[in-house]
Order: sequence, then C-alpha cells, then structure tokens
Amino acid sequence: MDGEHASGMSEFSPVKSADRTLEVLEHLAAKGSSSLVEMSRTLDIPKSSLHSILRTLEHRGWAESDPTRSTYQLGINALLIGASYVDQDLIVTRTSESLDSLAAATGETIHLGRLEGTDVVYLAKRESRHPLRMFSAIGRRLPAHATGLGKALLAELDDERVLARLVDPLPAITERTITTKAELVARLATVRASGYAIDDEEACIGMRCFAVSLPFANPPKDAISCSVPFARLDEDREREIISLLLETKVQLARQFSGRRF
Repeated sequence: MDGEHASGMSEFSPVKSADRTLEVLEHLAAKGSSSLVEMSRTLDIPKSSLHSILRTLEHRGWAESDPTRSTYQLGINALLIGASYVDQDLIVTRTSESLDSLAAATGETIHLGRLEGTDVVYLAKRESRHPLRMFSAIGRRLPAHATGLGKALLAELDDERVLARLVDPLPAITERTITTKAELVARLATVRASGYAIDDEEACIGMRCFAVSLPFANPPKDAISCSVPFARLDEDREREIISLLLETKVQLARQFSGRRF
C-alpha cells in the first residue's frame, strides 16, 4: 500500500447512519434471518435506532419481516442489485464463453471466483451434467485457503502478503482443510511451481477441485476451477482437466492482452 493511499484510509471516517445500515445488510446476508434483539446485541446498535433502519430497509425493499416484525431477512432488492453486479462485471462477461466451453468439454461444475479479503466469492457457475455434483451458488463465500480458486490466487502473492492477510489457525471447513499458515505456504509453493491449484476435499468431502488464476490484473484477483467427484476421477481425467484449464488461461490472456479490467 502506497503512502498516499494509506494516508487516505487513515483519514476516512464513515457516515454513521450509512455504516450502520450496511452492517445490518451484511449481517442479514451472513445469517439468513435474524431477530431485532440478536442484531442489536451483535451489531451494538440501540434497538430504537435499529428499528428505524429496518423499517427504512423494509420500505425500500431491502429487508422483509415476519408479521410480528420480530424477525428480519433480506428483501428482493438485495437479489436485484446482486444480479446487476454480476451482469455488469467485465470479467464475468468476458469469460462467459470460456466457462461454457470448459463445461461442455468436461461435463463438470465450472466456477469463476474472485479473491475478496480472506475469502473467495463465486461470481459465475456452469452446472455439471451429472446428478452427482458439487453444491454451490453464485455469491457464496468460502475461505480462500480451503479452495482451489483461493489457493490459485493466494499463490500469486508473496508469502509475506499471504501471512499478513490470513489468521492463524486457519478455519477448517472439513477434516482435510489446511489449518496452519506454514502448511499453506508450503502448498502455495507447489501451486507456483505447477501453475495450478488443487482443493483435495478441503471445502467439500468427496470432491476434488482444480483451479488456475486469470491474468486480468496484477496480481490476479480472479480464477476459474473445475470440481469433480472422486467417483469420476482417475489420473488421465485429472491431466485432461488441468490441461483444459491451463489452455483456457492462455487463450484468455491472448484474447484480452493489453486490456484493462
């Protein structure tokens, strides 16, 4: 971070009402639904102020409540805005045909994900043609260290930046998730050497995921992956999928060479 940017961040002071409103929306997004009492306690917002925020969000379609107004959840406008973000994102648009091609060639679940802080967020998905497949959804967040997408992107950072970004111990999603920074740093060295990352049942038991970063930014912030159940995997199949991902990365680099995103 350069000095000018750091100075600007240190001088930033959020508008209190706007900050609280966003905290409420983020809380509802994470929890699914929540009571007025729970939100007041968790967010440290007085009930009277919180009630006014929620009534405003309800009026504008950003929140919905049960008949007693004791429990709240996100409203339809949250979906509309989220969908608009994905529809207007340049990376989503310009990788669409590549995701289609990968899905057709592999028959498996294909994801486009973006590194956001310590997490990866799914921005686009192509479903597997098979009944046995990975469950996921656009907008879902997963810890970067537990996913192929995340490791592919963390490997684009130097170890110092990775260590500064993540907490220790790393949260476990499954019994196979990497939980120490030392183990993660060693795994990222392997990713840098091979050019691709693997999630070996670290985010979902029974699934292996292969991922590569995309060269649209420096360092890259987006990656694509292919997730496959072990029941459909052997060494030849793995080599085929990895080759397709690496070829797609090269093709996208050539197609959008010199363009800014």
